Amino acid sequence: MKISIITVVLNGVHTIARNLESIASQRNLHRDIEHIVIDGGSSDGTLEFLRQHQDQIQILVSEPDNGLYDAMNKGIRLATGDIIGILNADDYYANYHVLSDIDQIFTSMKVDAVFGDLEYFHQRREFIPIRRYRSSHFHPSKLSKGLMPAHPTLFLRKSVYERFGLFKPEYKIAGDFDFVARIFKDGLLKYIYVPRILTRMQSGGVSTRGLKSTILLNQEILSSCCENGISTNLFKILSRYPKKFLEYVYK
Repeated sequence: MKISIITVVLNGVHTIARNLESIASQRNLHRDIEHIVIDGGSSDGTLEFLRQHQDQIQILVSEPDNGLYDAMNKGIRLATGDIIGILNADDYYANYHVLSDIDQIFTSMKVDAVFGDLEYFHQRREFIPIRRYRSSHFHPSKLSKGLMPAHPTLFLRKSVYERFGLFKPEYKIAGDFDFVARIFKDGLLKYIYVPRILTRMQSGGVSTRGLKSTILLNQEILSSCCENGISTNLFKILSRYPKKFLEYVYK
C-alpha cells in the first residue's frame, strides 16, 4: 500500500536532516512512500536544505500558514497514499522497518488505525530516553480523561480523513486530541495497538513548554470534549498526570 508521510517544519534546520534520513531508510523495505514536507516559511536555512535534498521529497510546499494544524491539513489534502502518517521535523522512526510493518498490518487486517508507543529524548542527549508514552492504555472511554494514543505513532487510512474531516486550526496545542476525540469517540473505528516504540520525539514541543502551555492544553482538551459530546470535567482531565509522571522512570 502507498504510505504518505507528512512533515511540518518551521526553522528546523538542526533536525530536518535526521527526519529525511529516517524516512529514506524506510524505503529499503517499503518503496511506495510519499514524503510531503510543509514548510511554514523558514528563515534559518531549512528551505535551502530541503531544496538541496528534493530528490528525497515528493512534494515540498513553503509558505506562511495559520499554525501547526493548518500546515498538517495542507499536507493531508495533498496526500495520495492509502495510509497517512505525520512525522514532524523533530521526530524520526525508531527503526528502519516501521513503515513496512505498518503496511503489513493494514494489508492483512481490516483496520482503520494503527498506533504504538512514543519515546521522548533530550535534544542534547539523543540516545538517552527520558520518557516512554505508552499507548497501550488507550480506549475511547478514556478520552474523557484527556488520554489518547501517541499522535506521532498514529497511522490512518486516508478514508478516515475523508469521513471525519481534518484538524481544526483554531486549536493551538490540542488539535491532535480534538481530532482523535472526533474519530474515536463513538467506537466505530477498528484499530490495532503495536506494543513497541514506533517513533522517537525530541522533548520541548509546543505542548510541553512550561506552565502556560500546560494550562492552555488542558483548557483546549476540556473545550474539545464539550464540542464532541464527551462528558468530563477539569479534575477528571488532570487525573491523567500521575500516570504520565510514571512514564519518566521506566527502564
